[in-house]
Amino acid sequence: MRIPRYHNVLTHSTRVVTVAPMPPEKSAFALARYSRSPDSIRDSIEWVRTHNSEKFLESFYFQYGHASIADLGHAVVCFEGISELAATEIEAEPLWDGQAKSSRYQDFSHSGFITPPEFEDDDAARYQAAGAALLAAYQEVNHLAFDCLSARLPRPEEMKPEAYRRNLAARAFDVARYLLFWGVPTNVGQVASIRTVEKQIRRLRASGYAELRSLGDEIAAACARVPDCRWDENAASEPLAPTLARHAEADEHAIRSRRDLIEWAAENLPPRAEIAAPPRVDLLRPVHTPADIVATLLYPVTDRPFRELYGMACEWSAARRAEVIDVALQSRGRRDEILAGFRGGLYAYDFVIDVGAFRDLQRHRRCQKFRQAFSGALGYETPALIDEAGATEVFNRAMNAAFASMRALPAPGAEYLLPFGARSRFLFKMDFAEAEYISRLRSGVKGHFSYRQIAWDMKCAMEALEPELGRLIEATPPWVEDPLQR
Repeated sequence: MRIPRYHNVLTHSTRVVTVAPMPPEKSAFALARYSRSPDSIRDSIEWVRTHNSEKFLESFYFQYGHASIADLGHAVVCFEGISELAATEIEAEPLWDGQAKSSRYQDFSHSGFITPPEFEDDDAARYQAAGAALLAAYQEVNHLAFDCLSARLPRPEEMKPEAYRRNLAARAFDVARYLLFWGVPTNVGQVASIRTVEKQIRRLRASGYAELRSLGDEIAAACARVPDCRWDENAASEPLAPTLARHAEADEHAIRSRRDLIEWAAENLPPRAEIAAPPRVDLLRPVHTPADIVATLLYPVTDRPFRELYGMACEWSAARRAEVIDVALQSRGRRDEILAGFRGGLYAYDFVIDVGAFRDLQRHRRCQKFRQAFSGALGYETPALIDEAGATEVFNRAMNAAFASMRALPAPGAEYLLPFGARSRFLFKMDFAEAEYISRLRSGVKGHFSYRQIAWDMKCAMEALEPELGRLIEATPPWVEDPLQR
């Protein structure tokens, strides 16, 4: 292969230069300068050593709005001992990489749980009693499921006993996890650009949950100080992202827009007619873009199916649709991005699925995701193995008691008791490539049976809507099983 020659440009023979990790704001400064000068990256880094990165970011990022600069610096941030509810909100950034504690490989029966800061005295006591009952049922169902699987699936001679036990334990946890709930603690590790971290802080500080607002404050405080963990303890260090920490205020536009849309929907949407049980997966290809945007804006602030909202919006006049859009945007300031409801994809999958399955599907980043309130109004899923394992009475009693306790507790806070087996409504908007990827990947025999069924339903829905494309999805039917794989 001939390497092209460039005269009067290259000053050394190396065309690929690697750079060791740097403080995020220093990295953003160095790479931004690199793109704006003829100097090499080595010279740009040396320049940054003697110049103030905070002053640069204050001017170019926060004042002039050169937002892409903050994509050039990345930070590793970990969250420990937070609720599962908090974890799902932390992970709700489209440009996000991370991992959370797995419910498949760890026993949560002795993990305890987070009591919402909103609860005191009697409410806290009622919540704690309900949470303890769910964890006791989780432990009992886990043992029953493991014993049932052991009896049904004897160990193959070629499989080592420890591997056999791990595989069965993972499958038993898959069943028991339906009794976990948003209040159980978890850990999350993320790698994100400081631009994403800023959005995360602003969104969390605008949350209706006290735990999330305090986490937003804690992230900002952590960005203002020296990192807690360092690879080289002897190396000099400096604050992680001090400029970011000063400017990441609560997203007031998100707060006001949600409030305004709730009020508009309550005053203007017609009463809901009685409808049959909703399908697990409903697929639309919206072709009326303004109606699609209006339906997406209203989806998170109602309990209505996306198909119903989209159908109404298509029938409304242009002036009526403009009214909804104006209500959503009337609080938008100069630095506020347009709402996520204006983003989308060719296909809209409206899911009515258990929240545990949503936690798995939430990892897919090439789609826009919207959720409705965690009300518990859609009931709960019951795994097939529950009956086979003789756990029906334990399971149903625990789930029904949790729902009753939720209804007796005030919101915000009651949602922390919502079990992972509870159904809720989620909208995923994506292109065909992502639909194919999710269907193919998540339908595999190693996956959790809940999202395997959803992935298969996604394929079937695509085949019904777009036969020419649906035939291209090579998904594994849920009745094809291999329980000893994971």
